[in-house]
Amino acid sequence: MAQIKHSILIQAPAERIHPLVASASGFTQWWAADVTETGGVVELGFFKRATIYRLQPTRTDPPREAQWLCLSGHEWQDTKLLFHLAVGQPGQTLLHFTHADWRAETDYFVSCTTTWGELMFRIKAVAEGKAPGPLFSATGMGY
Repeated sequence: MAQIKHSILIQAPAERIHPLVASASGFTQWWAADVTETGGVVELGFFKRATIYRLQPTRTDPPREAQWLCLSGHEWQDTKLLFHLAVGQPGQTLLHFTHADWRAETDYFVSCTTTWGELMFRIKAVAEGKAPGPLFSATGMGY
């Protein structure tokens, strides 16, 4: 199965980063403005909710790990979002990200690889005290 992988060094402790990748409120700071949570399932809406991804947490081990199962999406269905935080030098954390279990390397897969790269820099910025806002507004791109 195909996988998207990224890693980025963040000048912040894992305790500051983990809530950003392990919660609906964290997602709103760097990923999407349209985020709701019902019964533990997080729903992210994109492009006036033309696309909706539903994510169920499958594992959280603060401040080291957060894992999500994608419950919807034509190509995202049954894929997994894996965030692993490795402590480096004091005040530094290496974020390892994997979007696992894609059925194929389609054009959409390649597009998502690019998008996840941008999202890694958004997580880094928020964790380091900047406020870029989410990449996706409720109606489109956040820039």
